[in-house]
Amino acid sequence: MRKSVVCALAALMAVVEAAPARAQGRVVAEVESEQARFRLVELVRGLERPWSLAFLPDGRMLVSERPGRLRYVDLEQGVDPTPLSGVPEVWARGQAGLLDVALDPDFAANRTLYLSYVAEGEAGAAVRVARARLHDHALEELRVIFRSNAEARSAINFGSRLLLADGFLYITVGDRARRELAQDLRSHAGKVVRIRPDGTAPEDNPLREQRGALPEIFTYGHRNPQGIAREPSTGAIWIHEHGPQGGDEVNRLIPGANYGWPLYTYGREYGTGAPIGLGTEGPGVESPLWVWTPSIAPSGMAFYAGDAFPEWRGDLLIGALRGQMLVRLEVEGGRVVAEERLIRGLIGRIRDVRVGPDGLVYLLTDARDGGIYRLEPAG
Repeated sequence: MRKSVVCALAALMAVVEAAPARAQGRVVAEVESEQARFRLVELVRGLERPWSLAFLPDGRMLVSERPGRLRYVDLEQGVDPTPLSGVPEVWARGQAGLLDVALDPDFAANRTLYLSYVAEGEAGAAVRVARARLHDHALEELRVIFRSNAEARSAINFGSRLLLADGFLYITVGDRARRELAQDLRSHAGKVVRIRPDGTAPEDNPLREQRGALPEIFTYGHRNPQGIAREPSTGAIWIHEHGPQGGDEVNRLIPGANYGWPLYTYGREYGTGAPIGLGTEGPGVESPLWVWTPSIAPSGMAFYAGDAFPEWRGDLLIGALRGQMLVRLEVEGGRVVAEERLIRGLIGRIRDVRVGPDGLVYLLTDARDGGIYRLEPAG
């Protein structure tokens, strides 16, 4: 009897050891880059057009799906089949839907999170931002704290990345394919907005005293910013944005600054290739720190400050949709000094880039059967 039990346990242990836990994932590739050797690992699949992810204190993730669902993902159990209730109704067309999710810095104590999404109004669709409390499988006490006034019928150029830093909430808002509004200080289109977590405009916002300007505006002259991150060493806020045909940009935000669109751009008109505006750079306009021509369609951005890849500390990691790759920009003294293109074409369109609490790099792919991937040191 004892011998048979021991044999059964040994057989069970052999099966367990032969079947790796889902958290280990499937190795897609092993990559030897300029400064690091790493494995690209597929962790989960089955997400529909995932747009953003956030790491919860209990080790799970929250992932937004553009059609309007917010889901838990457990790397041991996979994607929770039951989406959270209480998510606001979204307008899901083209690039619109449920977009970014960001946790309050005191989330562990207050369970507060923020969502950016597109909702339909009287004159068309526009970006909104809501805050809510997470309780089990539901969002509670949801309240809209920002409504963009840039309503339009088009389903493109929403921006919608969120960043909580130094007690403020930064929101990127695209130009809604009405490029002239990016220079109009009465419109939220083509702006980076800075508000308090309760939705009010801070007293020290740079354009608050300018007649006719919306008090929430922090910077203007943007086209479609889909990446925002805070540089750990300096506290500076960086963004990237889509150009038209060429002219994707990386910029560092200066309060009240004009970033040029559509007066100055490295991009050109779709199809014809005709120049746009007055040139590439001009007086009174901040020039980009980095430009991609042809476009890579950047989406998602994070500064690396972990221990898993010490050679990358201080660098910018940026996903690319059209380019289907991860871009690493070397940053020194507030300047971009070099670029490296990684995992090109291996997993498809990369929508979001995050550095996890473990110091590893996590990627979301934009697909009907989207997934979460991780970069891990090899060897």
